[in-house]
Amino acid sequence: MESLKKNKEFKKVYNNGKSYVSRNLVLYVLQTPEKDFNKYGLSVSKKVGNAVVRNKLKRRMREIIREFEKKDFKAYDIVFIARNPAAKLDYQELKRDIKKLFKKANLF
Repeated sequence: MESLKKNKEFKKVYNNGKSYVSRNLVLYVLQTPEKDFNKYGLSVSKKVGNAVVRNKLKRRMREIIREFEKKDFKAYDIVFIARNPAAKLDYQELKRDIKKLFKKANLF
């Protein structure tokens, strides 16, 4: 799983990508035909909770994305932004929410 690291990479996805929203997460998707792999970025604000809560949420999201990565969609830059209620979700609820956003974005 490749990740977006630089601020300019995130801004490119925010400015040029398409967004999809759920109660707990926001998904930004930008197609990048010059690549044959996906790059992911995770953003969790300090408003969501303390460092322990934010890192736990990011670990869960990373693992869920790894599971869905086996699907056949390639050449996208994808950014997830966690909203406040996401901190209270258990693993299965978070997985269901991410899957719903992927379907909204027609990624599978």
